[in-house]
Amino acid sequence: MSPDVDLTVAKPGPHPLRNRLLALDSRLFEFAAEQHWPFAEPVLPRLSRSANHGLLWFATAAAMAASRTPRARRAAARGLASLSLASLAINTLGKRSVRRPRPVLDPVPPVRHLKRQPITTSFPSGHSASAAAFATGVALESPAWGAAVAPVAWSVALSRVYTGVHFPSDVLAGAVLGAGAAFAVRSLVPTRAQAVPPARPRAEVPALPDGAGLVVVANSGSGTADRVRTLRAGLPLAEVVECEPDDVPTELEKAAARARVLGVCGGDGTVNAAAEVALRHGLPLAVLPGGTMNHFAYDLGVEDVRDLARAVRRGEAVRVGVGRFTCGDTRGIFLNTCSLGVYPELVREREDWSRRIGGWPAGVLAALRVLRAHGHPMEAEFRGRARPLWLLFAGNGTYHRMGLAPGRRVDLADGQLDVRVVHGGRRPALRLLAAALAGPLTRSPAHAAVRVSRLHVAGVAPGTLLAHDGEVTEVAGEVTLEKLPEALTVYRPLDGF
Repeated sequence: MSPDVDLTVAKPGPHPLRNRLLALDSRLFEFAAEQHWPFAEPVLPRLSRSANHGLLWFATAAAMAASRTPRARRAAARGLASLSLASLAINTLGKRSVRRPRPVLDPVPPVRHLKRQPITTSFPSGHSASAAAFATGVALESPAWGAAVAPVAWSVALSRVYTGVHFPSDVLAGAVLGAGAAFAVRSLVPTRAQAVPPARPRAEVPALPDGAGLVVVANSGSGTADRVRTLRAGLPLAEVVECEPDDVPTELEKAAARARVLGVCGGDGTVNAAAEVALRHGLPLAVLPGGTMNHFAYDLGVEDVRDLARAVRRGEAVRVGVGRFTCGDTRGIFLNTCSLGVYPELVREREDWSRRIGGWPAGVLAALRVLRAHGHPMEAEFRGRARPLWLLFAGNGTYHRMGLAPGRRVDLADGQLDVRVVHGGRRPALRLLAAALAGPLTRSPAHAAVRVSRLHVAGVAPGTLLAHDGEVTEVAGEVTLEKLPEALTVYRPLDGF
């Protein structure tokens, strides 16, 4: 075993550059110890202690998540993921590779000393790594939140030298490692800004600087009250109609009769209903995400009131494709996905349980119940052959997986249906998992994936459930799925992402 490396002081030897750097490091430490900054003595030691075990950053992430904005929640999650990776690297590799003793506290005034001195080695600084990782991760997802967090992170790093527990080089190395951890997380899970949907084909729509002519129907059952208040402040002349879920279709029809632009605030099911009305009346659609599922709005590039208001004021919009299903006299559209097999059963189970135990637990319970209950796959004729299927999934546009992130669409006007089929067989859970992990346009004994503009499925048994954008309907016989290219005009900002 090699002896520990002591980097506390410069030692004579064949490394003159290292010795000079260590000497400079010691002088900088002593210089910091001699400084007396106003208000620093009562603040920095407390701030340093608050960052022990990442508590300061967990509290900051909780406060960010409480803002209930998607960007803030994603930034908080990315910051914590970056912090976790940085802490793992520091504690398993960093401090064990270079066993540098802590600085001698003699030059540091006693009032700055921490009540409990750290007992681990000095290089690199774990507090600085965590601070830099969290702040960098937050900034990569949301520059605005990053700017708010950065001064706190910088102060935590400074406090480690100010209180005498680290040399400046410890802090610098920790900060570099922390920032590197944040970028490593980004390579695994890209930020939303890295995959902004293209701003073409653009559409000509009216610009409504104060919102006059915009009628927004808000589903009050989707928890949209806060967003409605913000929308009224941002577009004061827009008309907002708040209604119960059962009244949404009626209110959408009424709104379409008097609106220049039809707006909607709610989850994917509500947005689907509004899109159908907008298509029928030839109106542009303004989507403000609300509710629990907002895949279409987020893939479109509209996350909050600021995004929508900016697009409406400027008159910025794009044309997007719409999926349509037909089964006899039953027809409908889907903006996100349409599926046959176990997923519609999962949706129905989730809806039944969500009222009692909440959305996320209901989803987990529904998946377990459905996969255990389904002993036999559905039978259907797909692409000219009768075969058993656990799942037939059709996405409105191609879903791309980036790194370890869940799939999302980067082009809502590609004219394609992203079709995934999970073949019948034993162990449906493993087959569904394999299909979920595989990318588009792949094949295996368990699943297949293709992109088409039209798909015909025959031999569907009576009572089979079809799910579209979170809603469920019964189908039987022949089902046709087709893409309506560039059929819907939707507001979205064309820059500023």
